[in-house]
Amino acid sequence: MSSGRAATAPVTGVGAGSYGGAMSEIGYVRGDATAPQGKGVKLIVHVCNDLGGWGKGFVLALSRRWPGPEAAYRRWHRERAGNDFGLGAAQFVQVEPYVWVGNMVGQRGMRTGSQGVPVRYEAIDKALARVADKALALGASVHMPRIGCGLAGGK
Repeated sequence: MSSGRAATAPVTGVGAGSYGGAMSEIGYVRGDATAPQGKGVKLIVHVCNDLGGWGKGFVLALSRRWPGPEAAYRRWHRERAGNDFGLGAAQFVQVEPYVWVGNMVGQRGMRTGSQGVPVRYEAIDKALARVADKALALGASVHMPRIGCGLAGGK
């Protein structure tokens, strides 16, 4: 996805399930996930690794559009001894008056190896619960590229 265009994005809505939020419509849209459609506050979320690496996949499109999420993620990782950075954590950065980006730590490392694929579904589930809370607090719709696939190695 070096072009920054997501194959199926954004996914809109906050599901109920274990997140406790009100079920909302989920829509699959082709296009640029950094340009979410619709009215109101929007929260664009994506999966990051736990190594502080930012430089391939969807994050390139984010960085081209807004420098803030990358800078915040790198600072969050660099200062991890004194914060909540780690698998399952989520960080939220306001990039425009009605647009936020959520950095979800849901990948262990960057490559498939002896520990399996990098994606950690339990961590993504935990981070999505934080996303749901933030979306409810902001009254925001949630938008994302396909997560857990591509560089993360999932299906």
